[in-house]
Amino acid sequence: MGKPKRERSLADNEAMAVATLLRTSPRKLDLVAALIRGMDAGRAVTTLEFSRKRIAQAVRKTLESAIANAENNHNLDVDRLYVAEASVGKHMVMKRLHARARGRAGRIEKHLSRLRIVVRERADEVETAEKEAA
Repeated sequence: MGKPKRERSLADNEAMAVATLLRTSPRKLDLVAALIRGMDAGRAVTTLEFSRKRIAQAVRKTLESAIANAENNHNLDVDRLYVAEASVGKHMVMKRLHARARGRAGRIEKHLSRLRIVVRERADEVETAEKEAA
């Protein structure tokens, strides 16, 4: 029997990819995610490829995964995709100790983040013009 199938949370013209346990703080990751928000998918991949930020390569892989999901799972046109959403959230924090003077210890926190990228297919300009004329 089992549970009923969960409804899809995204629209028919959207695809998504999620990366968890990215080894950087959410604040630094959001700087890279802000670079690609609203950009065309191909241009966003190129921008991330030449970015000097270390985490940009992980963001690029996630974006490429979202593009592949759109093409293979949802039959969307890759040339008309753009980054509709790039949201960053906190994940767990690893707590480590760093030896200090007089037998004391300092706490080191290593932050991990999660990234959610949603790509959307642009509406065709011809279809949009026909709807406005009608």
